[in-house]
Amino acid sequence: MSTPENAGAVYRRYLSAVMLHGHASAKAVDLGATDLYALNILSLSGALTPGELGRRTGLTTGPTTRLIDRLEQAGYVRRVPDPGDRRKVIVEPIATPSGLDEVLAPARDRIAAIIQQYSPEQRSVLFDYFANAATAYQEAADELRGRTAAESD
Repeated sequence: MSTPENAGAVYRRYLSAVMLHGHASAKAVDLGATDLYALNILSLSGALTPGELGRRTGLTTGPTTRLIDRLEQAGYVRRVPDPGDRRKVIVEPIATPSGLDEVLAPARDRIAAIIQQYSPEQRSVLFDYFANAATAYQEAADELRGRTAAESD
């Protein structure tokens, strides 16, 4: 299969659909998109300091505090003393939104059906791409945040 002439547009459409699904999923479980994104980060990484959660979500200190307050009040996270430095706190995930699996199931099922159409070798390439693209996007986001911080100094 060759690269389509409009590969950039196809990829942007894909990214847009993923983002729109994330927003719709968050709304379906009565969360904001950033709140659901933060819960996903905590689910994947485990407990984080508020500063690290802020960096990973792209939020500054004030919005990060409000985010953690909302998630704590909803019963999804808790603040606990950092075992390495009792003056600090870490944010631990303790629950997921009720109904989240049901909300995500239709997209997961559709994507699984698409992936099953590929050979094992093709699936290996797809998952290699997902892993490497995630790293590339994270690094690019870190660079953008660094550039933005330098410009505001």
